[in-house]
Amino acid sequence: MGHALRQVLVCDDDELLLDLLHHRLSRKGFGVRLARDGREALDAIAAERPDAVVLDAMMPVVDGFEVLRRIRESDEGSALPVLMLTARKQERDIVEALEIGASDYLAKPFIPEELAARLLRLIAR
Repeated sequence: MGHALRQVLVCDDDELLLDLLHHRLSRKGFGVRLARDGREALDAIAAERPDAVVLDAMMPVVDGFEVLRRIRESDEGSALPVLMLTARKQERDIVEALEIGASDYLAKPFIPEELAARLLRLIAR
């Protein structure tokens, strides 16, 4: 398991999804930190820079698009891989996320193995 120490921050306000992702990504060898809103995500990124971030668009306090903007505006976050994982599937949402600087975009529902594979690809870049 060459990626055993790769740290991923998963930010979503859905507790069941957080539990699922924590379990599945941990089994794939990732270290997983969880955040339940955008403020928590920004604090976690500042405190301990993860290797990648999985970010929901629709969250309380600070939404995912704003979190992504703030990550990309910071010096240390400009190259951080950020995968948007969201139920927002409309073309304008996908385009907006990519224009702001999302590294990848995956719509819910999703296949957990595909998410893990995408994260590995993003981290390897």
